[in-house]
Amino acid sequence: MSKVKGKATPRIAVPQSREEAETWVRQIGEFRRQVVRIETAMNDEIARIKAEHEEKARPYREDVEALLAGLQAWAVAHRDELTGGGKRQSAELATGVLSWRLLPARVTIRKAETVIETLKKLGLTRFLRVREEINKEAMLEDQEAARLVPGVTIGSAGENFSVEPFEADLEAAKV
Repeated sequence: MSKVKGKATPRIAVPQSREEAETWVRQIGEFRRQVVRIETAMNDEIARIKAEHEEKARPYREDVEALLAGLQAWAVAHRDELTGGGKRQSAELATGVLSWRLLPARVTIRKAETVIETLKKLGLTRFLRVREEINKEAMLEDQEAARLVPGVTIGSAGENFSVEPFEADLEAAKV
C-alpha cells in the first residue's frame, strides 16, 4: 500500500504496454463470459429446485384454499355469534383467530381526461389538483440562466470508464 494525501491506497497492477492492455481486455471478456455461464447454471438450478418444491407444495396449497373457503362460509353464517353481535372484528377459537377487516375506500378513474372535463363543468374543481414543480430538463437546456438562481447548482455528469471486449453473436440458423 502507498500513501496518497495521508490515506493508504491499495497498489494495483498496471499493464506496461499496449499489447499487455489488449491481453487484459481479452481476459476481462473471458472472465465476464465465465461469470455469465456460472450465473446461467445457477439460475437453471434455482428454476429446477423452485419448480420441484412448487410441485410438492401444490396439493397443500389446494387443501388450504378449500379449507379457507369452507371456514369462511361457516364464519359468515355464524358471524353475529362470533363477533358478539358485531361488537368485535375478530373471534378467538381454541386453535386460532378469525377476523374481518374493512378495506379502505379507493377511487378508480377511467378516461381521466373525460372525468377532468366533467368535474370542471360541474364546478367540482376541489377534486382537481394543480401541481407545481421545477422543470430540471428546461434548466439543463438553459444552464446559464439556471445558474443565476440561488439554490440551483448544475454539476457535471461525470465520466465513466468502461471496457467492452469484442464479442460475436451467433446468427440464427436460416431455414
